[in-house]
Formats: sequence, C-alpha cells, structure tokens
Amino acid sequence: MSSFIGKTLVITGAGRRAGLGEGIAQKFASMGANVVIGDIGKTQGEQFPEHGVATASEMELLAQDLEKLGPGKMRSFTCDVRVESEVEALIAYAVKECGSVDILINNAGIGYLMSPIVDTKEENWDAVLDVNLKGTFLVTKHAARQMIAQGRGGRIINIASQAAKSGFPHAAAYVSSKHALIGFTRTASIEMGAHGITVNAVCPNHVTTGLGAWQNTYFSELLGMTHDEYMAAMASRIPLGRPGKPSDVANACAFLASEEAEYITGEPMNVSGGEETH
Repeated sequence: MSSFIGKTLVITGAGRRAGLGEGIAQKFASMGANVVIGDIGKTQGEQFPEHGVATASEMELLAQDLEKLGPGKMRSFTCDVRVESEVEALIAYAVKECGSVDILINNAGIGYLMSPIVDTKEENWDAVLDVNLKGTFLVTKHAARQMIAQGRGGRIINIASQAAKSGFPHAAAYVSSKHALIGFTRTASIEMGAHGITVNAVCPNHVTTGLGAWQNTYFSELLGMTHDEYMAAMASRIPLGRPGKPSDVANACAFLASEEAEYITGEPMNVSGGEETH
C-alpha cells in the first residue's frame, strides 16, 4: 500500500488512550503521514464524562508517542466539533503546522449515552446527534474547502458503525446518528467527486476500546450475564470468531485513504468479521 509521506491527516475524537482514534492515528503515523489529532480536551457534565473524552494533556502525550512511529509531524488541538469556529481553527492549525489537509477521518462520536427511548433525556439525544452528525458535517465542510483550494483531491473517511445498518436497544440516538451518517457520506461523495475527493464510511462492529469495555459492562449487566458470558455470546455470532480490534479499522482507513482506493467513493464498508453483511 502506498505510504503517506508528505500528506497530512486530521482525525477527530482521537485523543483518548486505547481508543479507536489512537489506533488509526498510529497506523497513519507509521506510514509516514503528518497527524493532527483533535478532541474536546475536557469533561463537560453528563454528556462528556471522563470515560468519554480526552483531556488536553492526554492528547499532548499521545502526539508525543506518535512521533516515535514515523517521520511526520504529530500535533494535537482541542476542538469541540459542535462549534464551527473551533472546527475552522482546527483546519487552519493543521495547515499552519503541516502545510495541508489531505485526509480527514471523522472519528469523534458519543457511544456511551445509553437508555431506553422512553427514558432518554432530550439533552442527551441532542448531544449524540450534535457530535456524531453535526460535527461530521462541520469538519467535512471546512476540510473539504481546504482540499478544494489545494486542488489535488483528498480523502474523507467517516467512522460509522454496525449501528449504521442495524438497530440496537438503548441506543436510539446513536443508531439514528450513524444511519444518517451513511446518507451524509453518500451525498458528500457525489458533491466532492468533481474535486477528486473521495468520501467513504467504515462500519465496525464492536471494538473493545476503552469505550468498548464500558459498553461491555453496560450490556452484560442489562442482559443479566457475566462479562465472560456476554463476550462469548458476542464472539459466537461473528463468523470470524472475535470482536473487532482498532487495527482492523485502522487498516480499512489506510486502504481507503491510499492511491489504491482512488476509484472507491460513497461506500459504507463493513469491518465486522462477517457479522454485518448489508
């Protein structure tokens, strides 16, 4: 696969250790890219708890560790993807520090505000839709403007989910946001094609990151199962016999961002070990 030396990746929601974003950032750093990681940088009440967001210091440490993996520049930038001025500042920072924006991965998302529909708070619904969908729209808007101005195309990859194609209990806001994200991906791919920008989505099944571990606890307790029973049941319904790993998603992103994938756009790619097939 082609390297990314001389190219700059901006990835949102990537500041947490043992997170999906970290795994993706590590992959691109090891392939030579400049990497700018964005995250909200601080906790904010029930919607943005300690187990759901990265602190600014955590982001800085991750950027330092990424520097050991490749020749590119590694930077971090605090950004609330719900706020357009902060999104503009993130893209401007990437250009200032690294010279361009060539690859965008919209990874920021809330997957931890779980409740039955009848008990879901309006403010929690709004937070999930604002981060998962509005945030993707805003970052795509400003990264695409930069890519168009550069005049050499680009790659935009949205981290969706198996929940973009199937429903799950206690996750109505999350499932709704991810289904909508596929529609956004398809529309963006049509609009961006003339500029040589491909827009795709990656749809992982469960990945046991830090957030994934929290989800395992939540759903095993909900179903009255032990953690081991829950994980065994999960593995039994996956044809390849295990849940996903960050590296599985990172490899898919690297392919979609490569020259080898230049004729692929508008695709919601399953990375689910065969669990999701439509």
